Amino acid sequence: MKNKFSIGVFDSGYGGLTVFKSIAEQLPQYNYIYLGDNARSPYGDHSFETVYQYTLQCVEWLFAQGCQLVILACNTASAKALRSIQQLDLPKKYPNHRVLGVIRPTAEVVGDFSVNKKIGVMGTRGTVNSNSYPIEIGHFFPEVKVYQQACPMWVPLVENNEHLAGGADYFVNKYVAELLQQSEQIDCILLACTHYPLLVPKLKAFLPAHIKLLSQGDIVAKSLVDYLSRHTEIETSLGKEGKRSFYTSGDVNIFNKQASVFLGQELLASQVKLS
Repeated sequence: MKNKFSIGVFDSGYGGLTVFKSIAEQLPQYNYIYLGDNARSPYGDHSFETVYQYTLQCVEWLFAQGCQLVILACNTASAKALRSIQQLDLPKKYPNHRVLGVIRPTAEVVGDFSVNKKIGVMGTRGTVNSNSYPIEIGHFFPEVKVYQQACPMWVPLVENNEHLAGGADYFVNKYVAELLQQSEQIDCILLACTHYPLLVPKLKAFLPAHIKLLSQGDIVAKSLVDYLSRHTEIETSLGKEGKRSFYTSGDVNIFNKQASVFLGQELLASQVKLS
């Protein structure tokens, strides 16, 4: 009997839907299960141990739903939990399952977008404090200098649907200015949080025209296409009915309303208890 596994996509909240959208557009044939841990978000200011425990719990829930492959569509979870899950948990308990993140595939290509080899990274405090991007980018592009800027107010702005309102201008301009003060040579900015693509219209208003803005959705999707082409044992086990299921640990009505902003379409989620 042929297995029919789904691809799991996890985020602490809504932002991972921007990654899911790109993945589903490039690989529409597969079955997907999305889980947002909205009841415990945001993850950005939690400790490494807490993020690891929360993320592992969500990954194991997705495994139990029939996901052999899980994408951590969350920079904080990728920075604080992915390595531990890959090295400690999968070999012992889930040797036939795989968990991938968003940092490595981004680091593998981001240096190609900068002429000056000066890149800005804007993310949550958790992602910035982990130093994951300078380390990973340095492996692939040792000549690139990475400048980081934490943007703690951006996720609340997005999740409260204030990201395009006039009140967002102050915090968008504030963090952009603080990043560019670190170097006038920055010519590429990576939005290292899956919420931030919704701020692109505002960001373009405060950025010099020559600076490239990179969102992660398309990058991660292209990386997944390549991954599945190289791991046929996983690809052939995936269900290909184009099914989509959405789950949240938070309030379903709020999730459905907010998620439509990120996904660009209406959806109906179900609630799960994670404890």
